[in-house]
Amino acid sequence: MRKLLLFSTVLLVGIIFIARLFYLQIYNQTAYNLFEDNAIRKVYDYPKRGYVYDRNGILLVANQPSYDVMVIPREVEPLDTLEFCELLKITKEDFTRLYDKAYHYSPRLPSVFVPQLSKKDYAILQEKMRKFEGFYIQKRSLRDYQTSIGANVLGDIGEVNNAIIAKQPYYKMGDLIGKQGVEISYEEELRGVKGIKFIQKDRFNRNIGPYKDGIYDTLPQPGKDITITIDSKLQEYGELLMKHKRGGIIAIEPSSGEILTMISSPTYNPNLLVGRNRSKNFTKLYLDTLAKPLYDRGLQAMYPPGSPFKVINALIGLQEGVVTPRDRFTCNHGYSYGNRKMGCHGHSGISDMDIGIYKSCNSYFANVYRRIMDKYETPAQGMDVWSNHVKSFGLGDYLGYDLRIGQPGKIPDASTYDRAYGKNRWYTTFTLSNAIGQGEVLTTPIQLANMAAAIGNRGYFYTPHIIKKIENDTIDSKYLTRHNTTIDKVHFEPVIQGMFDVYNKGTAQTLQVPGIEICGKTGTAENFTKIDGVKTQLTDHSIFVAFAPKDDPKIAIAVFVENGYWGSRFAGRIASLMIEKYLKGTISRTDMENWILTHSLENEYSKPYSGKPFQINGHTTLQVIENYRDNPD
Repeated sequence: MRKLLLFSTVLLVGIIFIARLFYLQIYNQTAYNLFEDNAIRKVYDYPKRGYVYDRNGILLVANQPSYDVMVIPREVEPLDTLEFCELLKITKEDFTRLYDKAYHYSPRLPSVFVPQLSKKDYAILQEKMRKFEGFYIQKRSLRDYQTSIGANVLGDIGEVNNAIIAKQPYYKMGDLIGKQGVEISYEEELRGVKGIKFIQKDRFNRNIGPYKDGIYDTLPQPGKDITITIDSKLQEYGELLMKHKRGGIIAIEPSSGEILTMISSPTYNPNLLVGRNRSKNFTKLYLDTLAKPLYDRGLQAMYPPGSPFKVINALIGLQEGVVTPRDRFTCNHGYSYGNRKMGCHGHSGISDMDIGIYKSCNSYFANVYRRIMDKYETPAQGMDVWSNHVKSFGLGDYLGYDLRIGQPGKIPDASTYDRAYGKNRWYTTFTLSNAIGQGEVLTTPIQLANMAAAIGNRGYFYTPHIIKKIENDTIDSKYLTRHNTTIDKVHFEPVIQGMFDVYNKGTAQTLQVPGIEICGKTGTAENFTKIDGVKTQLTDHSIFVAFAPKDDPKIAIAVFVENGYWGSRFAGRIASLMIEKYLKGTISRTDMENWILTHSLENEYSKPYSGKPFQINGHTTLQVIENYRDNPD
């Protein structure tokens, strides 16, 4: 009986083992087991990355072949390190560092050893690769920029890091991923899907052919081509006008929310971030802390909006019923309150809404602002009503556009002042600078352009976006959704007339473009910083917002030039030229164009701080400082 029990036990265990082996080797052929099998080599086949076109079908980004030297550390045999390093143009120390990095990632999985060989280096190395066991060459594609413009729009691609791999298992060490611009925003559409080949190895670790005749191999799925909303000709022209200046330009098509141009200056050639020199060039751009070429001023820079913000206060005043277009206020070179006075840039006399807008009268808008606040029982109630109106134009918010970077700006509400002064311990006069776009109000250029689009549309806007079309796909429906402001349509006409008169008899009358009815608003934003602990005013920023034509506008634009003195000096000229370039395709105001192209602000930026030397305690401060947006206190 014992012999039978022992025999049965051995037989049962044997059957279990045979059944399990049959299941693992014959029945269960899942991809998971293939990836875990050390006797099978996995070779990825990288897809063609999707092309990028501008709104007019001009090719902006294509691909070029690239060759990566791959390594599987556990398969590396003794080799002539000196010869290999010479072929790869690296040092022996580099070899050791790269090998250790690959081994640390995985001794049995392939990883990139040296990326992005040139065609010449690839041709030389390919003939000798048989001498270097454990290494092989993998072909993939890099970006090939067909243009030198739009670096902040197009972005770039670079290698994934460990954090990305941990979050997204699709990526492996050495894979490329979008890093900035549309490359990161539309990474999933552009990248495609990798294919894979399974290669059977023998007991000597030699390749003997496709595993199972390649029945588990997959072909790569190419990335989708995309069309972006940018007009590359307008983008190129805008970058030319902004040469030797710092700031941002955003232009939007009001009827759709499509971004026509998105300029940040200074900029750089996107081809600098392609190939083996990408890391070195990126480091140089990153360390340029004065010019900040990697800092997208159109999306990230928060500035006081200055006088363009006055039109929002005019609209709120009309909506709240505290002012009519015919109401008039007296300006005595400014607005006095208590023992303080808000100056008015030399303007004086009696102003109605039209005059207040086209002459940019601070006193007029201080009166309107106070009426809005005084309509309610407490300043806090008035402030919250005012804040909600302002935010309905997309200010104080990220806007929801399809780019990964940006700033929300700042629109204060009652809680802002409660925190600063204590609840019920502040009054309307504490916040009066908000009437003229100073004080606690901060905006980005894209927010101001969107504001101009909403005004041109008489009360609504579409979320600004950079995508126009995706191959065989549709864009997100949120970009087709109309957003209404809290201002009734009837109130926009007197404000638009005032903006039209800015060009006809106001602060921008010298900037008229023949044949185009432009509505605009100049702005001069005060610029402060702290020097030796003292709040000091620097050279003002130049701001301009506009839309054209007056009826059924085709373009809305915001231009911001750092330390550009006043609104019409730099920003106004640039805005008028950009509008004419887009609507007509040619420039008639060559006098204005020549002025912009021949006037630089480099001397302004090279000073320790912008403006005349400022004496503090009898000496001149020589330290380099950041401007007000980085040090608002």
